[in-house]
Amino acid sequence: MAADVDKRSPGDESRNAPQGGHQSPGSGSWISRLMWTLLMEESVRTLGAEGLFLFSSLDTDHDLYLSPEEFKPIAEKLTGISPPADFEEEVMHDPNGETLTLEAKMQPLLLDSMTKSKDGFLGVSHSSLSGLRSWKSPAVPSSSFSASQFRVFLPPKNKVAVGDTWWVIPSELNIFTGYLPNNRYHPPTPKGKEVLIHSLLSMFHPRPFIKSRFAPQGAVACIRASSDFYYDIVFRIHAEFQLNDVPDFPFWFTPGQIAGNIVLSKDASHVRHFHLYVPNDRSLNVDMEWLYGASESSNMEVDIGYLPQLELQSTGPSTPSVIMDEDGNVIDSRSGTSEPIQFVFEDIHWTSEISRPEAAHRLEVTLYPFKKVSALDIIVFLLGRTVSLFSRCSGRTLRETVLESSPVLALLNQSFISSWSLVRELESMQADEQNPALSEKARLHLEKYNFPVEMMVALPNGTIVHHINANFFLDQTAMKPEEEESTFSFSGGLNSRSVFGSLLFCDGFEASSCVSAACEGFA
Repeated sequence: MAADVDKRSPGDESRNAPQGGHQSPGSGSWISRLMWTLLMEESVRTLGAEGLFLFSSLDTDHDLYLSPEEFKPIAEKLTGISPPADFEEEVMHDPNGETLTLEAKMQPLLLDSMTKSKDGFLGVSHSSLSGLRSWKSPAVPSSSFSASQFRVFLPPKNKVAVGDTWWVIPSELNIFTGYLPNNRYHPPTPKGKEVLIHSLLSMFHPRPFIKSRFAPQGAVACIRASSDFYYDIVFRIHAEFQLNDVPDFPFWFTPGQIAGNIVLSKDASHVRHFHLYVPNDRSLNVDMEWLYGASESSNMEVDIGYLPQLELQSTGPSTPSVIMDEDGNVIDSRSGTSEPIQFVFEDIHWTSEISRPEAAHRLEVTLYPFKKVSALDIIVFLLGRTVSLFSRCSGRTLRETVLESSPVLALLNQSFISSWSLVRELESMQADEQNPALSEKARLHLEKYNFPVEMMVALPNGTIVHHINANFFLDQTAMKPEEEESTFSFSGGLNSRSVFGSLLFCDGFEASSCVSAACEGFA
């Protein structure tokens, strides 16, 4: 009901920008929705349940068509041959180009926001949290970069319209790779566009992992505004930090997301503004996991917490390092021996733009296709259907199973609005005496919540029509070992039963209700 809220009105849309992305089944007429439903039924008859799930796992853009790029994992799996990696041109730095100075700011994680603080961290060894407790300030408070290094944020040639999204650092996770290992201390050497992102995050901590262990992985960007010479690009990064080092066991610190924006010239010779930060507008915004052993099979503890501040900010626009005076003499602005040079920059007049929330929403949809239908705030109930999830975790398991399936996405886009809510925020809503209607709706949802994740079907007035615990749901829909042995599958344990269980869970309530969910962690 209340999560990742997009509160825009129709008037907030782009002034001149096209609406990127293809239309969802639920955004058209009832005829298109009927055709989509019939197409899905035909797919089940043609491929069978397991076949449709395999197809859905590969159909990353959910258009019911496999492009050569989408089919590539199957080709690599069957042939055992991987094509050569795409050549990525190294960013060349102009020694006489402009320089941008960034400052890092940080307020450490609030330990009392962690769940385990409630019992005084009983059973948690001191060495496990040593890296977390000692991380009080940025590793590099200030650093200078060449403006040309930020070329990595420029859009590809086929993504130059306002509202277009693209992958700056593509995810390398798929149904074959599984998760990346937990038992690591030092990140792999960055390459290509990863180099700048690694350098930026290294200002916070010396061990950033640009490729997170779990999905979502990588970095995406969106053109928020464009002028004749400049772009305003909004980006979102999913990365992790390893806070412990030998001899302590690994401790993974995973922000819910790292957001930001950059205003730069279209030739990347000048950066007007840069800002990168961990959003702090939710009551919890960091996931933490630490091992109690040196192997992948070792026990792992998990917790969540609140990080008040972690951000990089440019001190001003990038400036030339070497300039010429009126007599043609070279002046090195870095020498510090002459009078400070005052630079004057022209105003930027955007010829096309969308709002910052709209750009952020497009990034979110790129990462999570099931959020194609925008969520409404719990305060403003939709005259229709709503989806939300209650959990103490990030909802990772559901996102990577049923919420990756084309049939489930089709049903959600047709009939529901997907969202996530934090249990802690619902508890605050319940305690709000100034809004009794909101308080009652929050109470009804919290009343049905069970650890760790609860999926609910609710009426717009907050009445819970149906609910099921996610662990119970996954247990009931999991394949038995003997069934897995006899079934051909590329899905790595993610089976079609959970997909069709989700369809049954939602489908019976389409006509008159909402599906809702909430998290005590972040989504």
